[in-house]
Order: sequence, then C-alpha cells, then structure tokens
Amino acid sequence: MNIFLHELKAYRKSTFIWSFSLVLIIVLFLSFYPSFAKDAEGFKKIMEGYPEAIRNALGFSLGNFFTIVGFYCFPLSFITLCGAIQAMNLGTSIISKEVREKTADFLLTKPVTRTTVLTSKLLAAFSSIVITNIVYIAAASIMAFQVKTDDFSLNVFVMLSLSMFFIQLIFLALGIIISVIVQEIKSVLTVSLATVFAFYFIGMLADTSGEDVKRYFSPFKYFDTAYIIKHSGFEASFLIAGAGIIIFAIAASYVIYAKKDIHAV
Repeated sequence: MNIFLHELKAYRKSTFIWSFSLVLIIVLFLSFYPSFAKDAEGFKKIMEGYPEAIRNALGFSLGNFFTIVGFYCFPLSFITLCGAIQAMNLGTSIISKEVREKTADFLLTKPVTRTTVLTSKLLAAFSSIVITNIVYIAAASIMAFQVKTDDFSLNVFVMLSLSMFFIQLIFLALGIIISVIVQEIKSVLTVSLATVFAFYFIGMLADTSGEDVKRYFSPFKYFDTAYIIKHSGFEASFLIAGAGIIIFAIAASYVIYAKKDIHAV
C-alpha cells in the first residue's frame, strides 16, 4: 500500500499536466464547432477535395462531420495520440526508473515480493490514467453541451471518449513489458514517442489501404469512430484483440520480472 501511495504521489504532477493539457486541447477544438456548423456547405466542399483515405485517417466523415459528435471525432484522433503517449510513458517508467535512478536494490530489499511491487506500481499508473479520463470526459461533455447546435447522444459521445481510455490501457501494458524486458532505458520519452508514433502511422497506412485486417496492427484503429456513431457500440473482434494484448503483456511482465536479474548499485 505504501508503494502504491508513493507512486501515485510521484505521478501527481504528471497527471495534472496531462489532464489539463487534454482539457485545453478539446476546449479549443470544440470552440470552433459553431463556426463550422454555420458554414457547413463551404467546409464540405473543401473536404470533398481530399481523398477519402486521407479523410478517414484524420477522422473526417462527411456524413456526420457537421454534427457535434461527428466533429468531435476529428480532435479525438489527436487527443488519443496524446493519451497514448501518457500511458506509454507511465508503463515504460514503472520498472525502468528504478534501474535508471539506481534505487532498484533498495526497493527490492524491502519485505515485499516482486509481485507486490509490480502490482502496486501498475495500480498507481492505472489510477493516474483513470483520473485523467474522468477529468477529460467531464470537461469534454460540458463543452459539447455548451457549443452544440442540435441534440446529440451523450452515450455515443462518452463511448467515443472512452476509446482513448481503452487505447491507453493497451499502451500502458506495452510500456510495462518493454520496461521489464529492456535492461536499462535511458530515455523513457524517446521510447514512448517512437513506439506510439510507429503504431499511429501504421494505423494511417491501414486507413489508406482500406483493408480491415491491417487495423489489427495498430491499437489506434481498434475503435472506429464511424462504427461507434452508427452502432452505439464497439467492434467485438477488436475489443477481444485489445484485451488479449493487455492480458498477455501484463502476464508476461509478471513472469519476466519475477525471474529478472536486477543489478545492484
């Protein structure tokens, strides 16, 4: 419990900064919506000039872009990218920071098992993500009600927002397994950015190819906004794939960390 509270306190500043930044971004984007809605036809003609693959990659859907929910899908793609970086940072630093800061031997001499250490750190990182999402979804929902021009489904709006949370869980799990596999990570941010942007561009390529099977290679494409709006739900096959990645990565992390040699100072 002490480890959990210590880690949560350590993430306090980071959690505040990420939460504030995401709220600032979505408030800024949604504040533009009334202008888009007033000149819908003009903007529609402009967007028709872009190839469909490019529109899909950027979250544009001409069918519903000028509704508040459809417009929300555009900034959500960038919000999700930022959220993935936050989660990847948390996951990658869970174990690596102890090695990097040369505190691993001190921590592991405490009367706690490695399983307890990893569980406490994982729960702290998970709590940080949950707090960020609660703050973000609350702010985004309030802002949507302020700028809406027509009624919209709050349920669909929240489901779209939750797609970021699920993607964050996947990247948190990926970050954790990288943290326990790699002996020493000198720069968490470098690893996080490289991993997240690699998957992001893979997702964009999957959109341009139009092949659904390629979506499985990028967590960013597990939650299709057009599908969520149309069906008010998530695609089961991609939910299963995401859950499988999370379970496998975390389970493997426990096994590897339990047997891993930790170098003393």
